[in-house]
Amino acid sequence: MDSTVNAGMSPTTEKWLRLGGLIAVLAALAIAAVASGVTDGLTVESFRAWFESAGVWGGALYVAAFSVGLLMQLPGTLFIASSGLAYGKVLGPVVALLGALAAVMLTFFVVRGVGGKLLTEIEKPFMKKLLARLDARPILTIAALRTVFWVSPILNYALSLSSVKRRDYFIGSVLGLVLPVTVICLFVDAFV
Repeated sequence: MDSTVNAGMSPTTEKWLRLGGLIAVLAALAIAAVASGVTDGLTVESFRAWFESAGVWGGALYVAAFSVGLLMQLPGTLFIASSGLAYGKVLGPVVALLGALAAVMLTFFVVRGVGGKLLTEIEKPFMKKLLARLDARPILTIAALRTVFWVSPILNYALSLSSVKRRDYFIGSVLGLVLPVTVICLFVDAFV
């Protein structure tokens, strides 16, 4: 927040305003997804058909849709699996990884922009201990979390609200997403 706007505001009030703003933005995006009908009939096959029908623009449409869709809290697995179907076992994981990275980075920028580093302001010993581990080895920690939780919105929000640097977030996400994205795409390509 701009320091000229909040000059007379207490730090506690500012925290609550940032948290409220973040909740409002995320709720508005989720409501918009449902109200617009985007969530009606979501299937891997419908996504695949949509991206394939876009022709040469399909990859760009995929990355944009994945980015906005994840921010709207649509299931990232649908996007990853649809890439495996639409682009096959060689190009599918590459396109899915690009889409996943764009999606988690957009979430990072939006959540960090609205919420700041709210988790660093929590004074509970448990939270301080968790954040100390993240601060000590950010890339390794993020890579491990991404390998298990992939593009989970909750993970994206938590990491964005921490003190992790944008560069570490990106590198850790790249390293952690390669394996699960590739496995999902190969699985879908082989069995669907």
